Amino acid sequence: MKAGLHKEDIYIGAEIFIEPGQTKEEIDGWFRIMKDHGLKLTRIRMFENYMRDSDGHWDFNLFDLAFEAGEKYGVKIYANLFPGTVFSDVGGFKFPKSNEHFKEIADYIRHVVLHFSRFTSLYGWVPINEPGSEVLPQEDFTREKLEEWKLKLQAPAYQSNGFTTLDLAEQQFLVDYNTWFLGWLCQEIRLYDSSRPIHVNNHDIFRNAAEYDFPKWRSFLSSLGGSAHASWHFGYFKRSQYAVAMSANAEMLRSGAGDIPWMMTELQGGNNTYSGRVPMCPTKEEIAQWIWINIGSGSRGAVFWCLNPRRSGFEAGEWALLNFLDQPSDRLLEAAKISEVLEKNKALFDQAKVLDSGISVIYTRESIWIEKMLQISESPLEGRAPGGVMKSALAYFETLSEMGIPANFQEIAEFNFDKNDYTDQAVVLAHQISIPSVYWKKLEHFVSKGGTLLVDGMTAYYDENACCIMGGNFPLREVFGGQITEFKLVSDLFDAEIRNTSTSSSHSPDFNWILKAHLWQGYLLTGNAEAIAYEGDEVIASEQVYGKGKVVWLPMLVGIGARLTEDYSQLSKLLFDKFKSAVARYPIRFRGHHKGLLMKVLQSGDQYISIVVNKSNQNMVVEIDMTAMVKPVVLFGNESVNRNPEHFTIASEETLVVKWDKYC
Repeated sequence: MKAGLHKEDIYIGAEIFIEPGQTKEEIDGWFRIMKDHGLKLTRIRMFENYMRDSDGHWDFNLFDLAFEAGEKYGVKIYANLFPGTVFSDVGGFKFPKSNEHFKEIADYIRHVVLHFSRFTSLYGWVPINEPGSEVLPQEDFTREKLEEWKLKLQAPAYQSNGFTTLDLAEQQFLVDYNTWFLGWLCQEIRLYDSSRPIHVNNHDIFRNAAEYDFPKWRSFLSSLGGSAHASWHFGYFKRSQYAVAMSANAEMLRSGAGDIPWMMTELQGGNNTYSGRVPMCPTKEEIAQWIWINIGSGSRGAVFWCLNPRRSGFEAGEWALLNFLDQPSDRLLEAAKISEVLEKNKALFDQAKVLDSGISVIYTRESIWIEKMLQISESPLEGRAPGGVMKSALAYFETLSEMGIPANFQEIAEFNFDKNDYTDQAVVLAHQISIPSVYWKKLEHFVSKGGTLLVDGMTAYYDENACCIMGGNFPLREVFGGQITEFKLVSDLFDAEIRNTSTSSSHSPDFNWILKAHLWQGYLLTGNAEAIAYEGDEVIASEQVYGKGKVVWLPMLVGIGARLTEDYSQLSKLLFDKFKSAVARYPIRFRGHHKGLLMKVLQSGDQYISIVVNKSNQNMVVEIDMTAMVKPVVLFGNESVNRNPEHFTIASEETLVVKWDKYC
């Protein structure tokens, strides 16, 4: 494995903010607090503005104090490169502004990496803070790179059969531009430090996902990370959903990381007043939820922004785990308690890996691009406005979470379509309006080799060029089992009755599930597929056996419909039935649907670790299905599970972590 964050290391940590005006005693004190509370990893922003004066003279003394304190107290440091920028630039610039600026960044890296590489407390490098810009910058440097990129473009093999299409070149360029700049930064670091790990934290992933090409990043990163600040990044969710938002964010990073480790690099540690999109202060219960959810998703720990509050400018006095008197908050004490549990059970967690459910919720970056490009005016309708395709996918992820099934959440390029057997595996394509041509045969292969595919909403309405592919030559007609005759706008919410084919095989008014759908209804001309829903005499949903697998086609937005009504109970019943083989193979899961709950599962040797979070507003009795007789040991949370492992109570906002041992 490349030098980097080791799979056997799990760290709870917090960023220490270094700025002029701080004393040696203060800095030493913060590192001592870290050690005293079991926080073994910090991240420091290496502000060029605080190291270099206007005449170009370097003075590292302030930051040397921090690295010396790290050595003194055994706290490891990720050095976050932060070349000079304006004081109001809270997150740092994302790309060079000019050729001169580009050279200045390289010069900054040379000075900082050469100087701080001598410290044993230096653990690794973060080459840029929070890559991802949402829009293409308009500086001269970027425009020049865009023109260079266009000159190297080769005509694609597929060109929408000659139809005139939208130009999505700038969107694809932004993906490649992020990859190029991040790779260049890593190369510059490697000129002066060949061994220490290089880590990066993307941000606002539900909005920025379409510009991240994680598989390519793996070639130059040692580990992948992310920022998941509830007040900045969870705008698609209500506060009661922040746990499932954290879970989805974590799963996107786990998928992106592939075979390299990953860690959640920034979590909100304290109150935000004027910064962030939504003012809030995390509770200690939320701190526990966020840490354990990330660990249950394979993260090698969590780092909070931040330990001490910065004193000046934007974010002054905000975000910290310490109060203004440098006393630990209840949030810090909760993090320390979890660090102690991890240390006590180090051997168990060292070997722990995420237990794959075999169910994947997939999004496509082209769907995000096209949805955004086609907007004419702001829409109040969830499925019509930017974010609709992501919210559709998130709705299924949340439904599966409330079933106790931790689904994978990944961009389509991250899914492995190269296997020869997909028995007991399932994929959800929820209102993914664009399915690129390269995946048409891959989806057919997945189903024919035993996979179950559930298609929701207006999935596959477009190809990768925003050309509508619905029609007589619909390229997915054979595998989907038919084609759409048209979509009609119905209303914000409407009912869709779906027949349970397990108990009835003929057209009958005896329907088993009544789902809420949103906006559009598709009408189907079925080939070999079986109708499972009607509107009058017209088919509005179907199910087809194809090869060894099957396709369930729901051409209506039932994911968002359930999300808008805040009721996943009917959708969960449908998923329990349609994904029954995948659900049955999972060894620990909820018995039925539990509103407001989620579960993550790790496997360590022949032991399981379940992490259950209750985000409902009441105590819940959890019913657990287990494929083997096991005895529970509570690692974190209440002890009621010891009395009856199949029916235990979890309090509102509680996190319960249980190790399951097989009976001898």
